[in-house]
Amino acid sequence: MASNNTYYIPHKATWPVVGTAGLMMMMAGFANYLNGAATGSTFMVIGLMIFIIMFAGWFSLQAIESERGMLNVQVGVSYRMGMLWFIFSEIMFFAVFFSALWYIRNLSVPWLGGEGFGPGRSTEMLWGDYVSGWPTNGPGNVGGEFEPMGAWGLPFVNTLILLSSGVTVTWAHWGLLQNKRKQLIKGLAATVVLGFTFVAFQAYEYYEAYHEMGLTLGSGVYGSTFFMLTGFHGLHVTIGAIILSVILFRSWKGHFTPENHFAFEGAAWYWHFVDVVWLGLFIFVYLL
Repeated sequence: MASNNTYYIPHKATWPVVGTAGLMMMMAGFANYLNGAATGSTFMVIGLMIFIIMFAGWFSLQAIESERGMLNVQVGVSYRMGMLWFIFSEIMFFAVFFSALWYIRNLSVPWLGGEGFGPGRSTEMLWGDYVSGWPTNGPGNVGGEFEPMGAWGLPFVNTLILLSSGVTVTWAHWGLLQNKRKQLIKGLAATVVLGFTFVAFQAYEYYEAYHEMGLTLGSGVYGSTFFMLTGFHGLHVTIGAIILSVILFRSWKGHFTPENHFAFEGAAWYWHFVDVVWLGLFIFVYLL
């Protein structure tokens, strides 16, 4: 048992070893899948299942320790610092993709169109008729004709949905701080529903892009950057909605108090991060 005057030393942890084994199996399976091995996909699925089991087991253990009062203030500070560093790593993750989009739109495409070069520019030998502009699939019309994704259809609706989910999770947090259990559960439930609704709408948007607009991952640089940014963000929304579903279940079971609720706090931080990233995506991918 920990106290505020002692440093909590955790017991021997085996879940990190299990998680590492699952990741290694996923990586090995993926590598074999890319090389045409018949067993590659099987090992990928097994590795993924092991990784999911690790998450369930490790998070359940943390919940048990927290509810039994085994964690002191110092541990709570460590948890929060760890979550902040994790979110910072996610910010850097998306910063790389936003930087790639900026480089392509503002440097690469204009250079291919001859900007900054006089007569006889080197690109004329390969793409003399290419006119730079955005969106583009590059010289040679890579991937065929496509229609760019507009901002004021499903993307705008999804923006409203995600912003609304940020309000509902904040409302749930207020309920928790005021020890209003019903408000906490209602706010979390609304956030989870809005999160999965966002994912469903994005899946429909992808269906339209592939089957009606000719916009695919193979549609040159516009298609690859569009699906890279929106796809990774959609994955993060899915993960966040699953995490909030677990937090909702724990809240329904009576977990968390105004003084002890790091798991809820960490999930809310992550969700607000997802909201902010989407605003950047909506502006730089859809609007500009």
